[in-house]
Amino acid sequence: MPGGPIVPPPAEAPQHPPLTGVPIVVATISLALATFMNVLDTTIANVSIPTIAGSLSVSPSQGTWVITSYAVSTAIVVPLTGWLAKRFGEVRLFVLCTSLFSLMSWLCGFAQNFTVLVVLRSLQGVVAGPMIPLSQTLLLRCYPPEKKGMALAFWAMTTVVAPIIGPILGGYITDNVGWSWIFYINVPVGMLSAAVTWSLLRGRESAVMKAPIDAVGLALLVVGVGAVQIMFDRGEDLDWFNSKVIVALAVVAFVALVFFLAWEAYEKYPVVDLSLFLRRNWVVATAALSVGYMAFFAGAVILPLWLQTQMGYTATWAGLAAAPVGLFMLVLSPVVGKYLHVMDLRIMVTFAYFWFVFICLWTASFNTDVSFYNIALPRLMQGIGMSVFFIPLTTISLSGLPPDRIASAAGLTNFSRILAGGFGTSLVVTLWDDRTIYHKSVLLEQINQYNPAATSALNRMADAGVPGDAAIRMLDMSVTKQASMLATNDVFYLSALVFLFLAFFVWLSDRVRVPAH
Repeated sequence: MPGGPIVPPPAEAPQHPPLTGVPIVVATISLALATFMNVLDTTIANVSIPTIAGSLSVSPSQGTWVITSYAVSTAIVVPLTGWLAKRFGEVRLFVLCTSLFSLMSWLCGFAQNFTVLVVLRSLQGVVAGPMIPLSQTLLLRCYPPEKKGMALAFWAMTTVVAPIIGPILGGYITDNVGWSWIFYINVPVGMLSAAVTWSLLRGRESAVMKAPIDAVGLALLVVGVGAVQIMFDRGEDLDWFNSKVIVALAVVAFVALVFFLAWEAYEKYPVVDLSLFLRRNWVVATAALSVGYMAFFAGAVILPLWLQTQMGYTATWAGLAAAPVGLFMLVLSPVVGKYLHVMDLRIMVTFAYFWFVFICLWTASFNTDVSFYNIALPRLMQGIGMSVFFIPLTTISLSGLPPDRIASAAGLTNFSRILAGGFGTSLVVTLWDDRTIYHKSVLLEQINQYNPAATSALNRMADAGVPGDAAIRMLDMSVTKQASMLATNDVFYLSALVFLFLAFFVWLSDRVRVPAH
């Protein structure tokens, strides 16, 4: 059985009283800034890829490695958060990662070579991995038990709003300032967060345990998760399992992760705490959160893609149409956090899922004449559900855990959510393309000399002096636009079914009683 030298248990960390007054406000803002910056960086570069690729003399498809390299390295490190926190201390690790994240951002902005930029983005992803779960853990340590719901509310707001603001901010900066500044803006934010957090929390460090490094488990995790993430990122471009590369990545991922689970089950000092899978509430809440996030993110990806490719929206206007989802969450999340003790958390989550079903069905009723206002309105209303989605599920997932296991639990939950978001993005883009092709073939079958609508449209264009070939092309564009609209509707219908299932699935968890204020 794998093992290592005998290591003394960690010294008990002193139990510090919760922060109050100005210090708790400043600590909350500091930790939220780091989380916001980190999550923002997952999407801010997306709209800048064509510009970055052109500036560094590579193709747009190669340019996507600016995103992939960051995503892969982040996904690999997130599950290690608990182990790293025990080895180095939660405060120390958070401050170090935030400082290095700022440094890597600064260096990315200076990159004059594409290979250098990809390497730096990979390193940025490595130090980004622990930041989000640690910000959540440190925030919970600052608040008394009866106000932990409020802490989670502040944390959840940043994780939802940042990905939506990212494309808008990235597009504006790229168009008006220069792509390097999408990285430079991180530097003052990150350094301020690191300095303030260290100043306030260095005397509240967690217990440190000098456990041996599980080199085998770490290597298997890196290979397995890295292969999974690359497979998700490249699947659409390489036509999924029709590509030998994707098949090879799938095999490598499966073998590495199976061996990883077997090894970690018997390792004395594992890099990932698999015993969390024995806790029903953590498993159910993490699954419900991850799958729900996947369905939410599917809509967040497809809507701007449809608006830009078929409806003539610019990247900025497509982002503005999607952005209102964060407004209600900003207003309602603190209220939800304050009154978590009033109602069964499972009822809150069920309401959120039924609300998402309603929003998805509303969006699925769109047609090609839909206005900007009618697109933005359901996104605005979706924020009502988001405010009672993240916070109760996160509370359920962490319920009953001792303080020294929260970092591990939060790390694995965030890893699952990130992985689900990546899988959902790849799956929904493939589904959208396939359904567009299907609907287009069905519509084209109806365009013939016996179809009055088709012949009438061609006759009107002929009367307007449009040449025959041009008229056919215009009709084909119209058919493609309609097919894309129908495919977009299909995506939201499917998302509605997923949310409906999750509304009942969450009741597999046990009731959690949140202390009253």
